[in-house]
Amino acid sequence: MRITRKVTGTVLVGGVLGVTLSALACPAVLGFSAVSAAQDRVIAQTSAGPLTEADRDFVVKVRAAGLWEYPVGKMALQKGTTDAVRTAGRHLVSGHAALDATCRKIAPRLDIALPNRPSPQQQGFVATLSADSGRQFDSDMANILRITHGQIFTTIAKIRSTTRNTLVRQLADQANTTVLDHITVMEKTGLVDLDQVLFQETTPPKLPADDTTPPPPTAGEPQVTLKP
Repeated sequence: MRITRKVTGTVLVGGVLGVTLSALACPAVLGFSAVSAAQDRVIAQTSAGPLTEADRDFVVKVRAAGLWEYPVGKMALQKGTTDAVRTAGRHLVSGHAALDATCRKIAPRLDIALPNRPSPQQQGFVATLSADSGRQFDSDMANILRITHGQIFTTIAKIRSTTRNTLVRQLADQANTTVLDHITVMEKTGLVDLDQVLFQETTPPKLPADDTTPPPPTAGEPQVTLKP
């Protein structure tokens, strides 16, 4: 018998993600919102080359991803029940700390304001995994993270092949290596339900922009740093 339970806006079926997931990460990650037709519009001329809306959004997405995946990695180190899950946690922490350092380094040069909190959708993931324990945590973490990384992988490729900004291109190179590594370690847990993952990657639910957009930093707010 298959048992379905709902936690923080996410439906889990038989211990893995069901097909009605409705609360996930940034734009283009699991859920999606309408994409501006002006994504290729140049919004600034910088010393590293022209910066488009898509370039800016990519830097923000990489930063926001780290703001929820880094703490999930730390959870995995504490709550994971297998060596493979704890190894995945270590990769999340180290990978996103390095990506975050790059984002914080290039953002001032590109005049990009970085968020200090993940989107409401991403916060829902953290809440779900915070409430999990034991094998449930292991399974939910592996499947959620495999979906989010699988979706952002295609975004990275598009940015890498189209950006004319050298700093954004360097970030895309780094993100490509990191995300592929994270996909691999999630699969090595042996817990990924690939049928469900591929369904979620190819048929994401459409979500309101407010759910998928990280809040901007407030004036005078200290910048959050993800430490290795």
